[in-house]
Formats: sequence, structure tokens, C-alpha cells
Amino acid sequence: MTVSVHLPETTARPQVRVAADSTSWYAIWTRSHSEQLVADQLLAKGLHVFLPKFSIWSRRGGVRHLIQVPMFSGYVFLNEAVDKNTYIEVIKARGVVRLLGERWDSLSPIPDREIESLQQVLDAGLPVTPHSYLREGQRVRITAGPLKGVEGFLVENKSQKGILVLSVDLLQRSVAVKVDCTWVVAA
Repeated sequence: MTVSVHLPETTARPQVRVAADSTSWYAIWTRSHSEQLVADQLLAKGLHVFLPKFSIWSRRGGVRHLIQVPMFSGYVFLNEAVDKNTYIEVIKARGVVRLLGERWDSLSPIPDREIESLQQVLDAGLPVTPHSYLREGQRVRITAGPLKGVEGFLVENKSQKGILVLSVDLLQRSVAVKVDCTWVVAA
């Protein structure tokens, strides 16, 4: 299976960021195959969403073609300062199951570095594949190249080529990208 990365224009990350202490990243759990529907509705409401996607080959009717699929099926990311009104606007969107957390005032934030790492991988245009979520392993940082500063888990190191796994802990989901191990140091 050949995989390439694509970031749709409609889900581009926000260019203007508010002070880091006033906004946070949150995960919105969606109904099956409703990620784009949810993202489009929230964008129309002026909210900052991030729906990372990648291309995979699919065969339908005997014909192979590339299709875009969400990197984390069932989830859309929201970057907002969530108050009660914002929370209500989000959960009213068709296809939303809920925001991850206990209540509207105690949502589970995703660390900025996890989302920024995903955005940097998409911007670099490197091939991405789904990967099992890892709880154990060596955490590493890339020191050079297009992924300089990205942190993740190195799960393979063969002939100076390796696989770096980037995880969103809250979702317990990961993606993998091939890297040059000469640019990797322990984090």
C-alpha cells in the first residue's frame, strides 16, 4: 500500500494564534466517517479545527485510485479557548459524539507539541502510515532536516534508516514516518 500525505485546504491550521495560555487543543470524537462533515461545520462557525489526512490506494470496481482518509479516524482536533457557549456550539454540530473530557469545564487538552509535530510532518510531505500506539520505547528528537525539532518514539533502526512514531496520547493513536537515524538523538 502506497501512502502519501495531504493536508486539505479546508482544514489548514490557523495562521493567527491567541496567547498559548488562553487556547488549547482538544479532541472531538465524531461518528464513523463524519470527520470532514464535523470539520466543515465548525470551520463555518469560525472555529479553528485541524483534520489531518493522508492518501491511500483504494480499489473499487476493479479500479485503483487514491482516496483521502483521516489520519485518526473518528477524531477532529479543535484549537480554542472553550467556554460553555463554544462547547455547546461544538456538540450541536451534526456528527459530533462529544469532546473528550469529563464535562465542558474539565476537557482533556492535548499538548501543543503533539499537534505541532503532526502539522510539521504534514508540511514536510513525507509518507505517513498508521502505526500501533506505543506506551514504551525510546523517545527521540530529530536534529536536522525537514523534521528538525520533532519528537517521537524510534521503533526501528536499520542501516541508518528508522521509523519515528508520533502519538496523540489522549486518543491512544499513532502514525509512523521514515527518518534518517543520523539526525536522531535521545530526547
